[in-house]
Amino acid sequence: MRIAAAAARGGAGVVQVRSKPISARDLYCLGRDVARAVAKANPETRVLIDDRVDVAAALRHAGEPVHGVHVGQDDLPVAAARALLGPDAIIGLTTGTRELVESANDVADVIDYIGCGPFRATPTKDSGRTPLGLHAYPELVKLSRVPLVAIGDVTAEDAADLAATGVAGLAVVRGIMHAADPEAYCRELLSGFDEGA
Repeated sequence: MRIAAAAARGGAGVVQVRSKPISARDLYCLGRDVARAVAKANPETRVLIDDRVDVAAALRHAGEPVHGVHVGQDDLPVAAARALLGPDAIIGLTTGTRELVESANDVADVIDYIGCGPFRATPTKDSGRTPLGLHAYPELVKLSRVPLVAIGDVTAEDAADLAATGVAGLAVVRGIMHAADPEAYCRELLSGFDEGA
């Protein structure tokens, strides 16, 4: 919660709550606590739950400051997620190949953005997909009918170069989690992104 709140203070637009090994109940409690801490730190920062549409729906129903969900290719279909979460929720979908971006275009009326990667190989998540590298993003950005967010071992040093490809945002895990000052790191990310945009 401390790092999530610091990221929010640093200007992070979205904080995603992700923990694969924990139970639905524990994810509910973690999501609630993170969402409250983020809302206190920066009410403009949106909080998404990773994968678990049911947990996101329950938190929203309880009035917690949770704004939506990010789902993968093997999670609940995005149309079903939209039906459960309603028209105001934010829904993101993981992609990472031309074919997956094209498939996401088929549900562009249901989703708000796509996460696209990996930018480079990362120990945080093994998607099994070949890293895209900088060169792949301009074509995928043009192809996508929704905003595209680069993900996969993105660092503050990459922010300007990635912004120049036309991506709408950057998803960063390790850089923020391991930073001595997560708030300052988020400010550095945003500054670099603005420089390259």
